[in-house]
This record gives sequence, C-alpha cells and structure tokens, in this order.
Amino acid sequence: MDYSIIDRYIDRLIEDTTPDAPIWNIENIKQGKKPAWNYIDGCMMTSLYTIYKQTGLKKYLDFIDKFVDYYVFEDGTIRGYELETYNLDNLNEGRILFDLYRETGKEKYNKAIELLHKQIVEQPRTGAGNFWHKQIYPNQVWLDGLYMAQVFYTRYETEVNGGKNYADIVKQFKAVYDNMYDKEKKLYYHGWDWSKTAFWADKKTGLSKSFWLRSVGWYTVGLVDAISYFSDDAKEYKAELVKIFKDTIEGLEQYIDPVGHMFYQVPDQMGREGNYLETSGSAMISYAMMKGARLGFVDKKFAKVGKQVFDGICNRYLTDTDGKLNLGGICLMAGLGPESNRRRDGSFEYYISEPVVENDAKGTGPFVMAYTEVKQL
Repeated sequence: MDYSIIDRYIDRLIEDTTPDAPIWNIENIKQGKKPAWNYIDGCMMTSLYTIYKQTGLKKYLDFIDKFVDYYVFEDGTIRGYELETYNLDNLNEGRILFDLYRETGKEKYNKAIELLHKQIVEQPRTGAGNFWHKQIYPNQVWLDGLYMAQVFYTRYETEVNGGKNYADIVKQFKAVYDNMYDKEKKLYYHGWDWSKTAFWADKKTGLSKSFWLRSVGWYTVGLVDAISYFSDDAKEYKAELVKIFKDTIEGLEQYIDPVGHMFYQVPDQMGREGNYLETSGSAMISYAMMKGARLGFVDKKFAKVGKQVFDGICNRYLTDTDGKLNLGGICLMAGLGPESNRRRDGSFEYYISEPVVENDAKGTGPFVMAYTEVKQL
C-alpha cells in the first residue's frame, strides 16, 4: 500500500482547521457548541506531535502551538475548562502541555499543567480508589477514563513529582482489571458502577451489559502509553501493568475479523445483524499492539498483527473523493446514562444505533497514532 496518501490526509486536516473550528471535531460541529478544551482535540494534538518528532517537520509543531495557544491563557486558565465538573475527559489534552512547555518555554503551559493536576488531587473516588468518570456520574468508572486521566497523571508523576503516586496509578488500572475484565471472554465491560445503583448497572456486579470496542481501545492505549511514561527505575510498577497489558492484547487477537482484519463495534458479536467493523477502536488497538511489540511489552508478532489491522482500516474506510481523502467507519459517540437518557443503556442495540461518521478525531487521532507506529516498522 502507498502510505504517502496518509501524509496527504494529515495535511488536509491541518489546512482545513482553525483553532476555533477544527474540521475533525464533528461532535461539536453537529451540536453547534462554542470552542472549548476537550479530549477530541487532545487526540489530534498528541498524534500530530508524534508525527513532528518522527519527521522533524516544524509545520506540525507550529500548528500544535498555534492551536493550543488559543485555548490556554497567560495565567494558565483554559478556555471552556471547568474544574468543578470533575470530568476526566478534560485531562486528556493536558498531555500535550508537557511537550509544548518543553518546546516553547511558554510559562502559561506549565501553569495549565498545574491547574489540571489540581483536578487529579481533588477528583472524587469510588470506594475502590478509582476516579469517578465525571461529577455527574458518581461512583462510575468508564474504561475511557483510564486513557483520559492516567496518562496525564503518569506524565506528571514522572516529570514533576518524582513518581510519588505511581502506586495509585497502578492500583486504579488493577481495580479495572480485577472488576471489569471478563476472564473467559477476555474483554472489558464499558462501565462499572461501584455503588450498583445506575439503571444500566448489574445489581450484583455493578457492570454494564456488554462490550464496546472504543472503550476497550481507550483502555488499551491508556495502558501502553502510561507504561511508556513510567521512569526506568519503576520496574516493579511497570511489570504489574505489563502483565495486565499482555493479557489484554493476547485476549483481543481472537476478535479480529479474518476477512476485514478489523474489530467489530461490539467485538464479541461478530456477524450479528447491525454490527459493523469500526475504525476508532480498531485503530487504537492496532496502535497499542504495534507500540507494545516495539517496546517489548508483548510478543513481537503483534507488530505484524497490529499492522494488518491498520491496513484493514485503510482498505475499507480510507477513500478518495474528488481528490479529498476521508476516513469513515467512526462511531461518533457512545456512553452510559445519565438517568435522563435511558437509551444509553450499554446494550448491543444501543451501541449499534449511534451515528457513524467520517473524519472525527476520535477516529482520525488514533489512526494517525497507529500510522506513526507503521512508519517505525
């Protein structure tokens, strides 16, 4: 395959974007929201910075700095960020601040890091010690949140705090593995309500009804990225997480479609009517497989397996229309509840009912991240 077309696709995303109207934030565009700090933009910033580090092309760094500069004010406050919502999603974009502070020396980026870390310190927790996903979802742990919060948390501990809270990070991942992982199916449930009171939660386990691909992808990427940011002397902590990561990746291999070489929106329901091969979760797991193999966390064969998944995405969903490249097959959004939205009940029927779109950063960000791993192969 000619991967140079992906470079063209990335250039198109950049050229058609301004900080207040990013082309990839389909969710915000559809809902007519004002520009605000969010995890979707964070996915793109992280992936573009990886491309910059690989290529050395300053256009990527300049774009990231211009984009994030719009959202971070001189005193370190952040456009649209409200600490009191205790929304883990809002920590994801904080990852790029460490890189931008190092690259540019702008003190406002450092101040913004400290503001976001204040949320880590104050975030409400379940009785098991895990962060609540959001203030509006009390006692709930969603797989998504492990990616959103723990990678930023790990970077802060390594780069600022001397690793003093590594044990807390490991404990939160381990609680998810112990409580949300189905050891027979080798898949993680999307949500866990520690209080067992949410309408979607099983009254005995607190778990949601079924498995959602992108949530498994978030968790898998959260694991591999967090492990990679632990300091070299934190061998015991890393070993605990590597074991969980290894089990996770090895368990996922069985769910790859043998023809399309991708994963299904509901991964254990291959071939069920309405189910479909989904881009964002497939890209995340592809990235995690290749990165994990490169760093020695899993068997080297997963570099090839991950690349096959990436190629499956390209073959099925990367299209050229009148000279414009588009990436399709992306589930726009999915969640659990709240009480006022009982349609979001964690069922198979719910997950396949959400819109499927093109070029949303929840798909394009991980796709570009996976591409950076392909380039290293």
